[in-house]
Amino acid sequence: MCTAVTYYTKDHYFGRNLDLEYSYNETVTITPRNYEFKFRKVGEIKSHYSIIGMAYVANNFPLYYDGINEKGLGMAGLNFPGNADYKEIEEGKDNIAPFEFIPYILSQASNIEEAKNLLKNINIAKINFSDELPASPLHWIISDKENSITVESVKDGLKIYDNPVGVLTNNPTFDIHMFNLNNYMGLSTEQPENNFSNKLNLEKYSRGMGGLGLPGDLSSASRFVKATFTKMNSRSGDSESESISQFFHILGSVYQQRGLVHMGEGKYEITIYSSCCNMDKGIYYYVTYENSQITGVDMNKENLDSSELINYDLIKGQKINFQN
Repeated sequence: MCTAVTYYTKDHYFGRNLDLEYSYNETVTITPRNYEFKFRKVGEIKSHYSIIGMAYVANNFPLYYDGINEKGLGMAGLNFPGNADYKEIEEGKDNIAPFEFIPYILSQASNIEEAKNLLKNINIAKINFSDELPASPLHWIISDKENSITVESVKDGLKIYDNPVGVLTNNPTFDIHMFNLNNYMGLSTEQPENNFSNKLNLEKYSRGMGGLGLPGDLSSASRFVKATFTKMNSRSGDSESESISQFFHILGSVYQQRGLVHMGEGKYEITIYSSCCNMDKGIYYYVTYENSQITGVDMNKENLDSSELINYDLIKGQKINFQN
């Protein structure tokens, strides 16, 4: 399970929590402009926008979980079991495998409108990367510096939703997530008034009572509500330090701790990493479950005209700053 969020201060930010019970030893991966993408059904793209994000690299192909391109378009894939429905190869369509979807969009589109134009002819096809790596059931959030959309390949076809909250979790489908927010319109950052009864002298006994009823469990429906409420009401200064710190606090509101979601056989779902991309500067920040120190990788410090992938292993060990 996962949560993805956008956030805007002076700059624009995009990132996510990856919640799983295991890791593929993913790396921060930069795909420079002249790396040759070899797509299974639509041929090759030899020159394109550079991309930075989190990926598992298999056979020299970046299987991106999330990332941004040099133009400031971001994209993330989130688990969507039971609802994701990939299609057979369709003649006349751009048949894109699920594992190709993020690089296919980020390599060519500079904003949401260009992404929508690509989506007009896309068929997300039932193609595995390999026998060992079958296609994961996913849906996606795509964001530029102004807008977001959600893309879902379901039994009824390819659905593209405007995403006015800039948040995505997992099941159910996005339209149901948005409808569910109606149940929480009474939440407030202000202290509540007594609407229960004018015959009772009810008192505010604690700060934060305007948020009574805000979900606190780790289900995907509840995380969508909590992350949206937190993000939509969040306040931050404009500096890079204040912005990325606030972004990680937003993601922290739906962080998964080891021991709370048991997957069987002694395995627990945890937030393996949280990411925050500065979409204006091309910097990928992250923290891991064991390392809460923020680490950054700046794509613009690399040779973006190269043809070879650039990988940075995650710093996973905890970094503690002793003051004495």
